[in-house]
Formats: sequence, C-alpha cells, structure tokens
Amino acid sequence: MRRLGLLGATLVSTGALVLATVAVAPAGAAAAGCSVNYAVSSQWQGGFGADVTITNLGDALTSWSLTWSYSAGQTVTQAWNTTLTQNGAAVTARNLSYNGAIATNGTVAFGFNGTWTGSNPAPVTFALNGVTCTGGTTPPSTPPSTPPSSPSSSPPSSPPPAGAADITVNNATRYQTVDGFGAATAIWGSAWSTAETQTLVGLGANQLGLSIVRTGISPVSGEWSTHVNALRTAKTYGSNVKILASPWTAPAEWKTNNSRTNGGKLRTDYYDDYANHLNSYVQQMRAQGVTIDVTSVQNEPDWHPDYDSMDWSGTELRDFACSQGARVLNTRLMVAEAVNLNYGYTDPTLNDACARTNIGYIGGHLYGTETASRLAPYPLAAQNNKPVWMTEWNFHEADGSGSNIWGNPSNLAVWNETLDTVIRTVHRSMEANWSAYIWWYGKRFYSFIGDGEAAYGTTAGAPLKRGYAFSQYAKYVRPGYQRIALAKSTKAAPLEVTAYQGDGRITLVILNRSTSAVNNAVIQAPQTITRAEHVLTSQSANAAGQPTTVSGGRVTVNVAARSVSTIVLTP
Repeated sequence: MRRLGLLGATLVSTGALVLATVAVAPAGAAAAGCSVNYAVSSQWQGGFGADVTITNLGDALTSWSLTWSYSAGQTVTQAWNTTLTQNGAAVTARNLSYNGAIATNGTVAFGFNGTWTGSNPAPVTFALNGVTCTGGTTPPSTPPSTPPSSPSSSPPSSPPPAGAADITVNNATRYQTVDGFGAATAIWGSAWSTAETQTLVGLGANQLGLSIVRTGISPVSGEWSTHVNALRTAKTYGSNVKILASPWTAPAEWKTNNSRTNGGKLRTDYYDDYANHLNSYVQQMRAQGVTIDVTSVQNEPDWHPDYDSMDWSGTELRDFACSQGARVLNTRLMVAEAVNLNYGYTDPTLNDACARTNIGYIGGHLYGTETASRLAPYPLAAQNNKPVWMTEWNFHEADGSGSNIWGNPSNLAVWNETLDTVIRTVHRSMEANWSAYIWWYGKRFYSFIGDGEAAYGTTAGAPLKRGYAFSQYAKYVRPGYQRIALAKSTKAAPLEVTAYQGDGRITLVILNRSTSAVNNAVIQAPQTITRAEHVLTSQSANAAGQPTTVSGGRVTVNVAARSVSTIVLTP
C-alpha cells in the first residue's frame, strides 16, 4: 500500500483518514511555532496505520522530540523513520540521524502501526521539544475489515518496468526443505516465561516466529521439569514448532572420569543405561504434553571444557547409534553436534547402514565451520537423505568489554555485527542446503529478546534488533517450505537472495549489505501475483512494512541499503 503522509493529502483507500493539524506560536521554546499533521492512513478491526508530519514554523531544529497522549486503548507496535516509545498512554517520537534537522519552515515525516481496543480517537494535543501545539480532530469512520499491506514513505515506481527482471524466481529447480529457525532455552538457568515464549515463537506484531526451540537434557532427572511450561507454550502457541533436546553429559558415575565436567567418555558398559536415560527424558516430556521431535546423542563431542561435557569419537557415536538408537522412542536421533560440523564425527554413522537407520538428522555448530570450509553442502548427508541442522552459534563482539549498546535499537555497532556476521551466516547456511539454523540463547542481552541486565541496557522479554533481523527468516520461511532457484541481474548483484515456496506462496529473503539502495528492483515470479508484502529491518527500522507495486507476475520493490528484507508473493 502506498502511504500518503503530506500535509493536506487525500487518502485514496478503503481506510479512514483522521487529521489533527494544529499551529500556534508558543512562548519560551526552541522553535517559534509548529504544525503537526497526524493522519490515520488506514484502519482495520483492532489495528491501524498512522502518518505524522511535523512542520517547524520558526527556528531550525537540529534534533526534535514529539510527544502526545492517547485517550483510549491504543498501542504502537512498529515505527519507521523515528525512534518511538510508549509509556502507558504517553508516546514519544524522536529523530533518527538521517531525519534529525528541521530547516526553517521545513518538514519531517514518520509513521507507525498500532493496535486499538474500543475506539481509536486521534490525539488532540502535541508538544514539539516541550512546546505545546493544540487543535481539534475528526473521529474516524467505520474501519475496514482487513489490514493494510505495507506502509512506507517512498513507494517504488508503478507499474513495474518492462524488460529483464532483476530477480527471476525459478520454482522448477528445488533444493532443501526447511525445518525451521530457532534458539535455545537457558541450558543452565531459569526458563522463559509464558509471555517471553510467546514473543519468541508467535507470528503476531512484535513477535519473532521461531519454529525450533533447543533445550538441554540434564543428567539429573529431577531437573527435567524446569522448561516444561515454556516448551509446552512453544508447542501450543507457536505454529509447527519443533523441539530439539541436547545432552551435555551423562551422569558422572557412568563416565570414565567420574565427573560431569572436563569431558570424560561414556563407559561402554553404560551405553544401554544412557539410551534409557535419553528415552526416559523423551517419554517424561511427552507425558507432560511436550513432544521432543529431535534428540541429540551429544552436544559438542569434540570439546571438553570445565563445565558439563562428554567426549566421543566418530566411531563411538556410530557404535552407540547402531546398538542403542532404537531404544529412544517417539523422537528422531541426531548425530552429533560437533563444534565446527567436523565430518569425522558424522561420516562414520552415515557410512554405516545400521547406525544410519537409527538417526534422522545430522547436527553441527558454526564455531569455525566457515573457516574450515564446511559452511557448504554436505554431500554424504544429502546422499543418505539426512537433513543438516546448524544447532548452535553465539557471536557478540560488538560490546567489547561490555556496554549498554544492546538495548539501543539503532546502535550502529550492533547492527553491523547483526547484518554482516549473524544474518549473513543464516543466508550462507540456506545456500549450503542446510535445513535449520539455531542460535544460542533466545533470551540474552545480545540475542533475540532482552534479559534485563542493567549493564547492557535491555528490557527483560522485549524484542531486540537481532531478534527482528532473525525474524525476517524465521517468521516468514516456515517449516516445510522448500528453497527454490533464482537468477539475478547486474543491478541486483549486490543483493544476497534466497527464495522459498510453501503454503501456496513464494517468499524471498534479501540481504543488502552494501551502502547503496537498490531501488525499483523488479522480481519476476513464475505465476501471476495478486498481492505482495514487503517487510524490512535495518539500523532504523524493525520489521517495518514497505510498499510494493504488482503487475501480472512482476513485483517492484525498493531495497534499502544495509538492510534485510522479506518479500512474500501471493498468487
């Protein structure tokens, strides 16, 4: 949907239009006067989109803060071209670096989506840098029943230009089936709350859409209940969420070093006890309403730190899978989550018919995998129809010695690391035909939702920039989707793109890590498209809707610099 947010604009839409345009000359202010245009550009049952234009009528401002209060049940959910916060009924919008200055008699514009209950009256009082502007409003008309498609201030050209497309989707060539994108619960520590779990797995506004949750199998069965409520919530609230359970160690008395820590091997005379241990966990969780879809034999068998850990060789993993794998019921086994997907820990199982029969997945971690040239297709796994899951990675060097940058939604260091390192590896993993990508803790100051640690400036349970960026894959590329081929023009060469087909739609995820926008990029679909949705995360935007134009089988979009976009095409 094209957004119309200029003063005096007429909205051509089924949505309602509400204007609050006021201009006074307040005393004792940094500006001699101000005018605010607040327009409800679209409205649907329970939700709305709004555009705001500020015109400063006096002195130039190098920075600005606009405040207002709602009178009935409105909550802002996402914003663009501004940093917007809400505390109860009070809302504050502040300038971003690129829209900071208001020249004399100049304007700035921003927008947002929101929800409402009961009614949706427009605010009647605004203050620019503490200077009050007042005026009247007109109540909205009856809202339409469907939400707007995609708000943005700069629509692409319409109709799409003729000639060669910039991205041509080819669904005749197919690659891996996607199992999902996820994160881990705390392996040592408290569980996610119900609300936190819903934020992580939900598909609504400001929810991140994770479809895999990884959890640990404690060697102490009395601790198994710690995460039951969170895992059950993930299963019931999320959509087709899978649970991966990973053990860090067997009970100490079954190991050669008689300790939970510092590695040590599982004694061969306890192989059957360990299999029963894993099976007991799966069945106990199942009895409490949590299906464990995938159970790993071992987390990092090639690493023996001074915390819970256990050593295996590739042949030992093969022998266990062959002789004991069938004991673990109502789940599929995974081998073997080596630190950098070292094939020496998985090839023996894949090459052995007995062991191979008892496993469903190959797992590995991303630490050092790219350096070792294994962030790539795994031919032996593909040959034996075993999906490859990347089951852990943790990277957060932007904080240096520690700072509160993680709670700042527009911090440049956080965004650069997120886009260039984390999200780039998600793209590379998909191009490598891997079926899943699972980040480390979902709740942590550097992760997807904040943990509330004061030193890092996050709010417990609140979505973080990295979470919004990851959701560009997780929320829209759902379990069961299949990656399909595409071709790019020279114009689209800076873009890193993958495409997927599922649920009757085609979904593209586009990384633009260059410093230049790629505007009026034409996407050619293999069939006629009736609707296109474009959602974008950047340094200044969190899962913000963007405009599209649709003509036949072509869709035109603007891909902002330094951003990750998801485009969903509906025939």
